[in-house]
Amino acid sequence: MSGPEEPSRRRVLKGAAVAATTAALGIGSTYPAEASDASVTATSTDGTTSITMSLTGGSLQWSARRKGATVVAGSAMGLRLSDGTTLGTDAVLTNYQHWHVDRTWNPVYGRSATVLDTYQEMRWNLRDSRTSINFGVQIRAYATGVAFRYVLLDPGTAAIAGELTTFVFPDGTLVYGARDEDDYNPVAPGSIPPTGTSSTDTGPLTDIPLTATYSSGLIACVCESTRINYPRMMLSSVSGQPNALAVYLMQHTARGSGTVQTTSTVSTPFATPWRAVVIGSTHAELVDNAELVLNLAPAGALADTSWIRPGKVFRCNLTTADGLAGVDFAAARGLQYIEYDSGWYGPEHTSTDATQPISAIDLPKVISYAAGKGIGVLLYVNPMALSSPDSLFALYQRWGVAGVKLGFINDGTQAMTNQITALVRTAAKHKLLIDAHDDVRPFGYERTYPNWISLEGVRGNEHFPTATHNVTLPFTRNIGGPMDYTICYGQSRDRTTNAHQMAMAAVYYQPLEFLYWYDAPSKYSTPSNWPGLPWFDAIPTVWDQSRTLAGAIGEYIAVARRSGTTWYLGAMTNETARTLSIPLSFLGSGTYTATLYADGTPGSSPYQTPVVVSTQTVTSSTTLSVAMAPAGGQAVVLSQE
Repeated sequence: MSGPEEPSRRRVLKGAAVAATTAALGIGSTYPAEASDASVTATSTDGTTSITMSLTGGSLQWSARRKGATVVAGSAMGLRLSDGTTLGTDAVLTNYQHWHVDRTWNPVYGRSATVLDTYQEMRWNLRDSRTSINFGVQIRAYATGVAFRYVLLDPGTAAIAGELTTFVFPDGTLVYGARDEDDYNPVAPGSIPPTGTSSTDTGPLTDIPLTATYSSGLIACVCESTRINYPRMMLSSVSGQPNALAVYLMQHTARGSGTVQTTSTVSTPFATPWRAVVIGSTHAELVDNAELVLNLAPAGALADTSWIRPGKVFRCNLTTADGLAGVDFAAARGLQYIEYDSGWYGPEHTSTDATQPISAIDLPKVISYAAGKGIGVLLYVNPMALSSPDSLFALYQRWGVAGVKLGFINDGTQAMTNQITALVRTAAKHKLLIDAHDDVRPFGYERTYPNWISLEGVRGNEHFPTATHNVTLPFTRNIGGPMDYTICYGQSRDRTTNAHQMAMAAVYYQPLEFLYWYDAPSKYSTPSNWPGLPWFDAIPTVWDQSRTLAGAIGEYIAVARRSGTTWYLGAMTNETARTLSIPLSFLGSGTYTATLYADGTPGSSPYQTPVVVSTQTVTSSTTLSVAMAPAGGQAVVLSQE
């Protein structure tokens, strides 16, 4: 990096002023320099992963590599302001910093009890030559992937109209994207199908997380983290650039309701969300690297998290008797919550008062009965009934409600981001969990406010999707964060086997897990008819350790997760029958009893395939043969003897 040997006093003072304005962002000291051409690379401490930022003729670019292979080729960086200014096309470098961070932290709950947070970071401060606006770019390289974000440095306000950010992939890359609750289909980056309506964002757009597979064997997932006071990112095909995707900042809410916002005004200094690329050398490794999104998010904001309890949920029909029966069922089957869904206070699309249950539900009686058995109660609320969230949530706290499932949360614009984060913060004030449903996407906020325990943002299991869809999700949507994916065990409409549905409880990360969707307790009154019940009774929803053992997007997945000394292994396949050989080297010393819930002889439909239960003694030197029927799976409990 070149620059003047003796910078002028004015440049030194300006550098000091920039340092003062950036202190609140944690940027620290700055050192004056000036250049219109430069390049810097951040490399993960294990040497596997790197991100390069370059300035050539005033234009910013970035690229990323994994073990010598290209993940993202030279791609544009920058911001577009509402007055037409583009930051990143005519810039000079004014300051440069770099450092390493090597630490661990302990989430309130998660895929693992301890998260490794180790990275190298590079920061550039730049000045736009035409407007003298000062801005910065921060890049990070982790063993699990790379990330970058922009920082507007000058104090005041700014109106952001878009980003110049692109992702240029190598030849032969396929991307798995889906908009709203569509299926994931692999296409070339330049072939995202046009979608949208007159009241939504339109074009060749896909939601994130978006996963890319490479001819080199690599796999990567584009996510965002720390989206605060900013619109949601979508990705768009770029005309004339078949390997490129461009960042598109949403101007409409996801399903077309709400005010259109073409710009987002922010107080500066201001940092945009992180643009993260989670990377795996294998498909299985990608799943294990999903903690990158959390590592980029702000640390927890709640001093007291003792009241935040992950767990399993049973949805009750809308009567008092069904609520009481649901409580008994939850207590008997090792569940932590029951839930009254839409309709408990009247038709959700016309009722605006979520303070009065329908006459069929004696809610105080149900809540009191549930509390006596250690079961929490969750309530569904449509945004139409959220005109005063603080007073509503305060009322629920007085009632003894444990949490709120929010329906039709269709984020997209800056205003919707702010509304969602405000709801989460208000719920935390009143010690309520939040499960946000419909077209909402994760951005790591569950680290900052762990009462935001789950969200949907996916084509859910209530659509009875294909097995291929189910074994695509671990590599796509679930990389971004928790995923509420209602498990439909024992449903005749399933297009998968019951063992496949059982395995979801270990394969998917969903700290608030709805079980027995569409069912009533009476269905399971004869437990011997349902051999999978003990699996669901026992399995937790959060973990001390997780290990993805095998996987290929859209084909199969096997994940083992540990709670205490017990491991829970789930395996799922697409419509192709297959047998996986799974070494159990992750086990500790000694012997374990493996209880296997496997597919029996396939029936006339996947649902008709019985679950066969067996046991065997295993050790860390055992290789388990995991056989799965078409659209099947297997669930295994490994208990230390």
